[in-house]
Amino acid sequence: MAKQKLHDPGNKNSVVNFGAGWVVILYCLLMFFLYVGMCNDGANITAPNVEYLLGLETGTIMNMNSLAGLVGVVFFIIAGQINRKIGARLTSGICCIISGVAYILACNAPSVVLYTVAMCFVYGGIMSAGYVAGGTLVATWFPKKKGVVMGYTTMGHNLASAFYVQLVAILIAPMVTGMADIGQNFKTGIVPIGVGAIVLGILGMLFIRNTPQERGINPDNVSDEVEGDGGWTTGKLLRTKELWLAAITTAFFQICSVGVMSQLVKRNVELGFQQQEAMNVMTILALGGVVGSWLVGVIDDKIGTKKTMVGFGIWYAVALLLNFTAVDQVTVLVYVSLFMIAMGIGGSANFTTSLPASIFGRHGFDKVNSVIFPIQGAVTALCFLVNGTVQLITGGQIRMAYLVFAGVALVNVVLVLLVNEHRYNRDFAAQNK
Repeated sequence: MAKQKLHDPGNKNSVVNFGAGWVVILYCLLMFFLYVGMCNDGANITAPNVEYLLGLETGTIMNMNSLAGLVGVVFFIIAGQINRKIGARLTSGICCIISGVAYILACNAPSVVLYTVAMCFVYGGIMSAGYVAGGTLVATWFPKKKGVVMGYTTMGHNLASAFYVQLVAILIAPMVTGMADIGQNFKTGIVPIGVGAIVLGILGMLFIRNTPQERGINPDNVSDEVEGDGGWTTGKLLRTKELWLAAITTAFFQICSVGVMSQLVKRNVELGFQQQEAMNVMTILALGGVVGSWLVGVIDDKIGTKKTMVGFGIWYAVALLLNFTAVDQVTVLVYVSLFMIAMGIGGSANFTTSLPASIFGRHGFDKVNSVIFPIQGAVTALCFLVNGTVQLITGGQIRMAYLVFAGVALVNVVLVLLVNEHRYNRDFAAQNK
């Protein structure tokens, strides 16, 4: 029996008509929510609590997170190979479960060493679930609409930025009666987050399918005419210029976005906001960023990933430079910068899958992703090193890190211009014969 298309061919430009694909989109969105919460923005509340519990200097946990992110690269490599063997459905589910267990252990760790070891599994687990396995799902299910689909899935980033810190604060607050209680309240309050990751992994293994063909449908607007595995090997990929450009440019934007959001509450406090006000500002910005994430995805589909990335880099650099101008008070430029940052919160994550999928296409994407994501992850992890080092050197001044990130964004614009956007994409080549 002929397979149905995921979209109605008569409505191929729709940005909402994904049918059964919505299950995959929601699943990836939730994995991104957990990734941003457990690894990035959640550091706004978890890092100070862990440092307080273990009696550590401010900035220490951010450096440990950077180390965990780098060590997690080994996990990405292993997960990439497993993903090719058993498929994205099982890989994502197993990785979610591992990250959930490890997160509970990390936030209950009695020493900085055990915290770091557990966080290696948190980073490796949830990032492999969302990006290695999740990226394969998006490229396989939505080869032509991956831009707007990543716009939907990365709304998980924005929603985590909006609600994760507030959620943890609510979970640990009701039992607090004094400073002596904070330790146990934090350890107990973090457990539901880890359990949520475990439950998501189980549901994913039960309900997600590796390909749309397993549900009797084709990917979005793609027929059976072009098939194959891409013919890629690890050695061949590592000798390919486009792979390195795709990995580094997407990771550089992640450095900027993750680096900023993981310390946004502390930066707002530095500017004069009260703690709760700073958290509320982050929530408002992140909710606005849901629109930004979707908009970046739509623009990606309309004008192409490369042009979108160039515009994004300039936009984000300007936003960070405007924020950098303020030392210890809130100015008009600060509000402008916060709006611009909000619009770009989830946008950077769109490119981690969208650009490689544009360059290499869906054929053999699991192999491509198994090589490219460890590089992306290793480079992205440096954002925590920048934040931690700047805070240790400057006595906690976060604004100096913003200057570094702005420079990274501008350098990245130049690198993006070197990308051949559809170099190995078979579907693109077939469509443009």
